[in-house]
Amino acid sequence: MIPLSTYRIQFRNGMTFDRAAALIPYIKALGVSHLYASPIFTATRGSTHGYDVTNANQLDPTLGGREGFDRLVQALKSAGLGLILDIVPNHMASSLENPWWRDVLEYGEKSRYARHFDIDWSQRLTLPFLGDSFEAALEKGDITVAADPQTGRPALRYYDSDYPLTPDSWQGREAEILALRDKRAIAELHERQPWRLISWREAPRALSWRRFFEVTGLVGVRVEDDAVFDDSHRLILELVRSGAVDGLRVDHVDGLADPHAYLERLRREAGPDCYIVVEKILGKGEQLPADWPVSGTTGYEFIASLAEVLVDDEKIGELRSAWEEMVGSTVDMRDELRAARLLMVERNFEGEFNRLLGLAQAIARSEGSAAEEASLRLALRELLIAFPVYRTYGTAAGMRPSDVRLLQRVAESVRGLPAPPEPRALAFILAILQGDTASKASASEFRTRFQQLTGPLMAKSVEDTLFFRQNMGLALNEVGAEPVPQPFSRDRFHQEMQNRLIRQPDALSGTSTHDTKRGEDARARLYTLTEAPERWADCVDRWRQLNQTHVRFLNDGTAPKAADTWMLYQALAGVWPTTLRPQDAEGVKALERRFLIFVEKALREAKLRTDWVDNNEAYETAVLDYARHMLAHDNGDFLQDFYAALQPFIRAGLFNSLTQTVIKLTAPGVPDIYQGSEALNFSLVDPDNRREPDFAALARRLAASDASVFTHEVAWLNGQVNLFVTTTLLHLRQQSPRLFRGGDYLPLTASGERQSNVIAYARATDDEALIVIAPRLVFGHLDDAQRGKLWRQTAVALPERLAGRRYRDLFSGETLEVSDALMLDTLPGQASPGVLHEVRE
Repeated sequence: MIPLSTYRIQFRNGMTFDRAAALIPYIKALGVSHLYASPIFTATRGSTHGYDVTNANQLDPTLGGREGFDRLVQALKSAGLGLILDIVPNHMASSLENPWWRDVLEYGEKSRYARHFDIDWSQRLTLPFLGDSFEAALEKGDITVAADPQTGRPALRYYDSDYPLTPDSWQGREAEILALRDKRAIAELHERQPWRLISWREAPRALSWRRFFEVTGLVGVRVEDDAVFDDSHRLILELVRSGAVDGLRVDHVDGLADPHAYLERLRREAGPDCYIVVEKILGKGEQLPADWPVSGTTGYEFIASLAEVLVDDEKIGELRSAWEEMVGSTVDMRDELRAARLLMVERNFEGEFNRLLGLAQAIARSEGSAAEEASLRLALRELLIAFPVYRTYGTAAGMRPSDVRLLQRVAESVRGLPAPPEPRALAFILAILQGDTASKASASEFRTRFQQLTGPLMAKSVEDTLFFRQNMGLALNEVGAEPVPQPFSRDRFHQEMQNRLIRQPDALSGTSTHDTKRGEDARARLYTLTEAPERWADCVDRWRQLNQTHVRFLNDGTAPKAADTWMLYQALAGVWPTTLRPQDAEGVKALERRFLIFVEKALREAKLRTDWVDNNEAYETAVLDYARHMLAHDNGDFLQDFYAALQPFIRAGLFNSLTQTVIKLTAPGVPDIYQGSEALNFSLVDPDNRREPDFAALARRLAASDASVFTHEVAWLNGQVNLFVTTTLLHLRQQSPRLFRGGDYLPLTASGERQSNVIAYARATDDEALIVIAPRLVFGHLDDAQRGKLWRQTAVALPERLAGRRYRDLFSGETLEVSDALMLDTLPGQASPGVLHEVRE
């Protein structure tokens, strides 16, 4: 049941089952084989994403409930389309709306669900949902005793939240408890609960349960327990076994205690035909474990591979130099990465780190080890900081040989530090991880929690800290990207695609998701900065001068500082709509609303002069005012200059957009189209990237699309060209599934005057072939590209299995006789991609 393609729909925010069903004619006409749904199980009231599940065995009534879902499934089946669901096994909402969580609060360890959640029951359950300490909130009168409006039983009320009291603390004297007004008595009542209310600020160091990353609204679920798996997958498996659902996308698989065991169980229960992919971030060169019974990942590594094609490696150093000159220092990204990871270990994940350290100390005591706490702390800290990938996959039986080798490499790097840990302490931590200790059960728990921590540390230090601090090239700051500078190479892209065909040919190939830092076409545009670094740097210098009067001087420095200014102009360049003109006051105002939300998030995620924990209101206000001025109606000189200077970047970016679309639809993997990205997606980080596209406009453009779109400027600017290319190639995938799923991937080499401006490869089986020719690095040749003369005196050599044959250009419909070389200046589209299809008799 491998999909030919998927189309991601974000439910909620107005998108219901019935509304999705109404989109099926459009999705089918586009050529998609499977609708790919964001989480649809009951989530917290007002949830905008659905990952905060409160009832895993109920389809959310706000989306239409089971009846609405059944109507959607029937509509999909009638159209011949399949359905893939996004499921969330790692966590649920730590919300009073979650009946399992509520039961745990009421009954503590006696609750049936006490072991469903990953809770440390050696202490009272901590609830970090107060704005201040419990004592301060009580003193202010914010905490009272009241009857729970849902049950009528006594509860501690904090604003609109009613925390249920354990029956042992009130049964037999309900009226007395409900009448309590004495603060000391309320405090004593609080002490008798299996939980304790604390400030949200205490969560990083005092939490008694595993959360999802830093989100205290999401509590870890123990699906490694068979009973928990059964309870949390009952409806999911029913939908799969009934045939309503054809595939599953497993969210954050690395958060699980034992991903391999979970996936084995899921595969047994779901059956061999269920398509299963996992959300898993792969480091450069890292491969998905070969024994996982899945079709592959959701494709973040595919996004990173596209940068190999679209970044100008010869000039990116100039962009870095310009950026460093502006910020006033040379940046060592390895040092910056270490600083970000150190912050995460010592502050944001202090509680998780200390729990690990406590386990290590207990093992040391039980085995009579001489390792001291300070030595163990340093060794553990440095191992976590140095970890190069999301995690290893050890189990109670120990570590796999490949994981042991990885640990040894990490340990070697730690030993080479200027101030390395004490050797015995490092060896002891490694022994625990590798299972070389007598305390097998404790070592297994340590290993599991270590592995569940390295992933969040990597994600939060790289994606949500470093990538908001180091803004040389925002297009490179994407989920799945490498945090340190590296060369970019077409040859490496070809190698990665050949490996992808071997290792995960059925994985999703995504270019935008609900979690990407910016939409695929914003990235495509910003890649072009690497082609014209001097021009970009001159623009930024000029714009800074135009807006200099709105820079503020605060006690802790200028606002915005130089690095943030560079970020602001680049982010605005990426998101600026293709058809927006400075005179369009309403359009600019709509852009400003979206942009300011992004700016606030970017400043706080960087965790430098402001933060989510302790926000620097003065700095945030000054930078937001600066950003607001950038888009102000009376800032016409800047807006007009910005708009004019951006035009070549917009044009070059559109060529990049088309190239990445063609690659996604023809390279190994299952192309995933994020809602609206079949045209153009210039979104910013969430919540901006979860906005609903204009489906009616997309349907109209699809119906009016044909090969003539390449000749119309407006069709380039509104995404109709991308839409036409997408639907053309999706229908070809339907006609030739063997070619795309199992066909060889053949890198092709260009020669001649414009050889560097071509990416070329073929897909081929014994009886069918496809040649793909697409433009790259066109910024310096825009005039030629727009006149159809980009590839003058350039040829692509063809191997024997492709040569001497007749091909049909999919976009123009023309037929070409091809010898042993393809002369690119004879292609019908010229600067537009050429996709040549040949079917052998």
